[in-house]
Amino acid sequence: MSNQLAISMDGVSKQYSHFRLDDVSIQLEEGGIMGFIGPNGAGKSTTMRVIMGLVLADSGEINVLGHAIPDDQARAKMSIGFASEDMNLYPTATLQWHMDFVRSIFPSWDQQYADALVKRFDLHHDLKIKGFSHGQKVKAQLLLVLARRPRLLLLDEPTTGLDPVARREVLDELMEVLADEERTILFSSHNTKDVEQLSDSITFIDRGCVIESQDKESYLERWRRIRFEVPEGSRTPTLPGVDSVQKAGRLVSMTTGNFEPDMPAILQDQGAVIHGVENMTLEEIFVAEVMSSRQGEAA
Repeated sequence: MSNQLAISMDGVSKQYSHFRLDDVSIQLEEGGIMGFIGPNGAGKSTTMRVIMGLVLADSGEINVLGHAIPDDQARAKMSIGFASEDMNLYPTATLQWHMDFVRSIFPSWDQQYADALVKRFDLHHDLKIKGFSHGQKVKAQLLLVLARRPRLLLLDEPTTGLDPVARREVLDELMEVLADEERTILFSSHNTKDVEQLSDSITFIDRGCVIESQDKESYLERWRRIRFEVPEGSRTPTLPGVDSVQKAGRLVSMTTGNFEPDMPAILQDQGAVIHGVENMTLEEIFVAEVMSSRQGEAA
């Protein structure tokens, strides 16, 4: 991975009547794969549209592949592949028509690769888009993006609504794309398993604010769930940096995003009987982060 930044957002804000993208700062190095996670309405799609120049930010600076956005967005877009769940193809045109159209605009179009994707995704050149299933439409849209061989891929919920087989095909193809260390990907997804599988960094966003952005492995390593039992009549032990504590009688489950190896011993010194120290999934961590952030706002 290079030290060049494919995406740099610094203090980006956008105000709508019922929503605000608030002081968003994101950096993604060339060759990196960032998973962009957030609940519905968190600001994922707005952020991607700002990066593309489709939405004009009220403040902040955006630079994509060395081009200032929105001033130099035309040149930047020649090297960006953007796919979103709410983008539509022409229903009465065939897949071949769409392929010819995109090829006429982008000199980087790779016809051999496009034909290989048609076979891999089980699509048909001469079939009109209105005859495609939802999964086929998603795969057709991804084909039109990938066959351009863009330096930067922006994928907004690329696996939403896909059946398990179609989702596996799309993920497998993205894994092939990731083998190219010069290609950069930012993709949003509700499915944290996809993010955990594909990304090397993650960014959490909620209510228009970035609440965490870090390399994935370091981030997962920070989080633990400690399960222990408190003796009858004893107080629940405390630790600094704990995000949540759940109790069921004398059994306690404590989660922390600042785990240190000596934490179980500190709990034992306070009378706790340790039952286990567990790694947490990205989904569990995401929920913990969002709930902690919202509780902080409410306090």
